[in-house]
Amino acid sequence: MANVSVYNMQGQEVGNIDLNDAVFGVEVNENLLHMAVVQQLANNRQGTQKAKTRSEVSGGGRKPWRQKGTGHARQGSTRAPQWTGGGVVFAPTPRDYSFKMNKKEKQAAVRSALTDRVQQNKVIVLDQLAMSEFKTKEFVKVMENLKAAGKTLVVMADKDEHVVKSANNIPAVKTTLTSQINVYDLMNAQTVILTKDAVAKLEEVYA
Repeated sequence: MANVSVYNMQGQEVGNIDLNDAVFGVEVNENLLHMAVVQQLANNRQGTQKAKTRSEVSGGGRKPWRQKGTGHARQGSTRAPQWTGGGVVFAPTPRDYSFKMNKKEKQAAVRSALTDRVQQNKVIVLDQLAMSEFKTKEFVKVMENLKAAGKTLVVMADKDEHVVKSANNIPAVKTTLTSQINVYDLMNAQTVILTKDAVAKLEEVYA
């Protein structure tokens, strides 16, 4: 069972917490991690790309010259792919890239991601995260106090508008809730900040 330090918003160590091995100490399944990341990226694709084939391009109804005797190669339409303004040979068409993972696979992937972040010492546990007003400067100060490096994911148990909006203007920081946590954000973050309430809720849901 991993034991990590708990910090306050001033960056001072105020205690320790034991992390449940059923959530933060499982065997990391790289195949599931890969599948979960690919699924999220695929599901985010719009799939709206479109180009016209030769049957969809306007014009080209008449044969440009007779079949034989001109010295040119034979041509049937000025909208064939080799002509300027012609159609695209294998034109992309709108499609749905999304695919599904079952619930147990998703949960196992999240457990693997959380375990990996703990093993890499990239998890910081906060006793609480609360702000009385919308203040980006104050949130930046909290991140500096915690020595949060690089891309940072802040996970809360319940939504706090003051925290969310204070973090919105910081490019390297993303906030999320335990109910919306996903593998891509966890693996993409160099620092994962969890509140104690968030840890308790994650252990309740994923244990």
